[in-house]
Amino acid sequence: MHINTYLALGDSYTIGEAVDLHESFPYQVVQLLRKKGYNFFAPEIIAKTGWTTDELTEGFRNYEFLPKYDFVSLLIGVNNQYRGREVIEYKQQFEELVKKAIELTHGRKDRVFIISIPDWSATPFAKENDIEKISREIDVFNSVNKAISIQYKVQYVEITSDSREARNFPALVGKDNLHPSSIAYSKWAEKIADLFASELK
Repeated sequence: MHINTYLALGDSYTIGEAVDLHESFPYQVVQLLRKKGYNFFAPEIIAKTGWTTDELTEGFRNYEFLPKYDFVSLLIGVNNQYRGREVIEYKQQFEELVKKAIELTHGRKDRVFIISIPDWSATPFAKENDIEKISREIDVFNSVNKAISIQYKVQYVEITSDSREARNFPALVGKDNLHPSSIAYSKWAEKIADLFASELK
């Protein structure tokens, strides 16, 4: 019996900063799929709070990857924006990460999922900042990762609009006033799990 493997690549949003590990979106995805009757190992996660695209790449250096993964997700870029890094640099580094993700699924592009960057300007943490500027810049970074998803024919999961609902729904923000709550992650997880399930039918 085949048991599916899922590798989640990213930053604080992938590890579920401010929530318990089992409430992070990769774990919620696997829980939802198990409920649907699909066999999955616990997700493997390569992610750290604060990581930019190049730091994620650096995180691969001594990592023992499995020979192949059934699914790979990639959500990275908020820290590139936060630190004022160049969009062109993000494009180059993100493209290399997408190529790596495709390689890890043995070329199964339909099993690679790029997740859009959440808009942290919608959180209480951002209130001292230029909210419109942050939102605009997140849109630019997302236009880049979406274009790369189209170029490489991988799947794209848009969760930025969901993250912006936090402006009106405080329950979508975690206890640190910056990261999503488990409720917010569950919305992402449902979208992602549905896409995974459609690949397994």
